[in-house]
Amino acid sequence: MDSTDLKAQLRTELRARRDAMVAVLDSAARLFAFHAAPTPLKALIDSASCVAGYRPQGSEADPAALLDYALQAGKTVALPYVERRSVPMRFLAWAPGDPLVAGQWGLEQPDPATAPEVAPDLFLAPLLGFDRRLHRLGQGAAYYDRAFARYPDAVRIGIAWHVQEVDLVPDDPWDVPLHAVLTEREWIR
Repeated sequence: MDSTDLKAQLRTELRARRDAMVAVLDSAARLFAFHAAPTPLKALIDSASCVAGYRPQGSEADPAALLDYALQAGKTVALPYVERRSVPMRFLAWAPGDPLVAGQWGLEQPDPATAPEVAPDLFLAPLLGFDRRLHRLGQGAAYYDRAFARYPDAVRIGIAWHVQEVDLVPDDPWDVPLHAVLTEREWIR
């Protein structure tokens, strides 16, 4: 089986694993899981100027409390803006209360007519799977790999549930590893 087939099979398995775990949590437990940044992540947020996060879809881990911490620390917060698969993802400034528009695949994203594009120096990135080498398995469109390549000096942190860890994420030459992963149980660096 080649890397593409392995990744597709792993995506299906990990979505089911993540969905099953989150299905037994109430909304408060989902938010509380990532309510506070561990000290190393606080230090990274404190030294950043622009923190890129995301609005969770489905059973994705919710970084809202981490983004709140960044906002309280005076940082610019950005959310991804996806136009279409052939166009690289951009990051637009966002704060609570700013309007969000529906994007591709049901993404909630800032309105490009009013939100300026910014350059993140810290990413809090969603993922489907990760391993202890800090390789990340995403949805398969390579949006984050392209963003990571566009901002090579930015710190890349994956946000995930512990059940998303696998022994080995198949990787390709264009896959960009993370610097760390935060789960509801541990900080992996």
